[in-house]
Amino acid sequence: MITRKFSLAAAVVTATALTLTACGAGETQSADLATINVMAPFLEAQPPTPDGAVQQKLEELTGKDVNITWTPNASYEDKMNITLASSEIPHVLVVQSKSPGFVKNAEAGAFWDLTDKLDAYPNLKSTFPEVEQNASINGKVYGVFRARNPIRSAVMFRQDWLDKLGLEAPKTTEDLYKVAKAFTEQDPDGNGQADTWGITIPKWGALGSNSPYDMIETWYGAGNRWTERDGKLIPSFETEEFIEANRFVKKMVDEKLINPDFATFDGTKWNEPFFNGKGGIIVDVDSRVSVLINLFKQANPNDFENKVGFVGGLEGPDGELNTHPTDGYSGFLAIPKTSVRTEAELKTVLEFLDKMNSKDTAVLLNNGIEGVNFTLEDGKAATIKPETPEGKVVNTDIKSYAQLGTNVTGNNFYPVKQASEYEQEVFDRRIEVMAEDLKSAVYNPAAAFVSPTYVAKGAQLDNIVADARIKYLAGQIDEQGLKDAIKLWKTSGGDKVQEEINKLWQDSK
Repeated sequence: MITRKFSLAAAVVTATALTLTACGAGETQSADLATINVMAPFLEAQPPTPDGAVQQKLEELTGKDVNITWTPNASYEDKMNITLASSEIPHVLVVQSKSPGFVKNAEAGAFWDLTDKLDAYPNLKSTFPEVEQNASINGKVYGVFRARNPIRSAVMFRQDWLDKLGLEAPKTTEDLYKVAKAFTEQDPDGNGQADTWGITIPKWGALGSNSPYDMIETWYGAGNRWTERDGKLIPSFETEEFIEANRFVKKMVDEKLINPDFATFDGTKWNEPFFNGKGGIIVDVDSRVSVLINLFKQANPNDFENKVGFVGGLEGPDGELNTHPTDGYSGFLAIPKTSVRTEAELKTVLEFLDKMNSKDTAVLLNNGIEGVNFTLEDGKAATIKPETPEGKVVNTDIKSYAQLGTNVTGNNFYPVKQASEYEQEVFDRRIEVMAEDLKSAVYNPAAAFVSPTYVAKGAQLDNIVADARIKYLAGQIDEQGLKDAIKLWKTSGGDKVQEEINKLWQDSK
């Protein structure tokens, strides 16, 4: 088993090795690059096969032979770091985050700086400059970011329970408390047993990972990971609003309005209490709405409507709506200098990536192949039913091929046509709610900045506060213990991180 310690160490030493290799003598590749080598994660039980229909169509659209090394998502970062230390480095590499290893490699010159190059390619010139900035490393762009909807947070609830108890959908955090309390104490399932609770939260302690805790803290006005106060950037957990938000969550834990095993509950089973009538509320990404509806539909196709309700962000105690966005991207496609050694070769690879983000290729990567797994109806991709063996393979494969999509100019593929009029109405409303919440999005002002101290010890520092937050909520430490952990973060290197972040922030103005 490859440990995280090894992978990060490999990443650090690789930076120098890659730079030397890129700048040293060696066999010069043709700028033609008839074959483009790519490394990407796959999300299904098995990776796509190289002779599959999606692969063939991809090569037809890009005009290149595309050799993809598919790697299991769970072990992708370890494999990526090992690959970077090897002699067989792909031309295009999916990088899932600004990990310490990638940052060190990029700043050491191991990847092409694309800051002033992408505007020359119409499908790579982003229409989301703020997201491109978030994806940068201190303002330098080392990859084509993979765009994701910035607003995805939602509060999902058992609509049938809400209707039975004569309650309204929550609009504020106080409303959320009242609904959670009613779902716990007023027998919403009508079985005469005290066997329900309000909110289900799985094991999820990491800071800044779009957890339910992060969302509630943003609603309370703590900011999003970092926030500006008195002309300086400070971590959100240094605000009074952070303490107030967690005081609010702890109140619900103490009153048993949240599942008692929240600190250990398996996230892969998050839907089960909701579907089985135990927990009535989930705070997560809005796409879970459709997943939950589908569970009810599978159980009873004749009675699945109006079981799931949802709203977007909630107003905090100050009456303000501060919605919690992501940084708007999920990693990027980076180009190593070891395998792409000249400007001419770089141009060839960027032309390939430009075609990868064309409308036709975006449709392929996200929808599939028209006439095989979907048909076009009213501008939407409708899944072909009954599913053919060929269609099933394409539907499975595109879940992995979508990892190569960037969508930096917006979604160039078709929205998916929902299976029923009710499901279409819910889907359309999700889009409307997320678009409205975007107007109140509170972005992380430090998303683009990477401090050297944070690269070196950020994970350990964050764990100090993350662990303390869970212990506080579970009643293992008191509020002073949580505040003491925040002080420990500062004295253990956090103050240096803050100093470096603020300098980068000021320099960027």
